[in-house]
This record gives sequence, structure tokens and C-alpha cells, in this order.
Amino acid sequence: MKNITLSADDKLIEEARKQAAQQHTTLNNLFRDWLIQITARKQAISEYDALMKRLSYVKPGRKFTRDEMNER
Repeated sequence: MKNITLSADDKLIEEARKQAAQQHTTLNNLFRDWLIQITARKQAISEYDALMKRLSYVKPGRKFTRDEMNER
């Protein structure tokens, strides 16, 4: 695991520490979770775009009615 150093306003850091304490975790863990969420979001977007590209050949030929789209 790699360590990094960040700079932020003292008040901002103190508020973040309070938030972490309320969630029974550390500021370090909150930051790690944030990094995971950011990278997962980018990957999910890439996977979605790839899927849409693979399915671009699908053409329904017409617009469906509201009832048809809600049929179960």
C-alpha cells in the first residue's frame, strides 16, 4: 500500500474527522472508500459504453407504446 500526503484547510480536515468519527471509522478509511467509489464509477461507465456499442445493431423497427413497454 502506498502513502500519500494531502493538503487541506485545518477546518475542513477537522470537519472530515468529525464525520469519520460519527461513522465509526477513520479519515484514512473514508478517503480510501472515496477512491474506490471514484474508480468504480469510471469503470462502470466504461462497461456501460462498451455494452451499448455491442448492442448498437439492435433496432426495434418502431416505437413501443407505453402499455407495451410496461407489459409484464
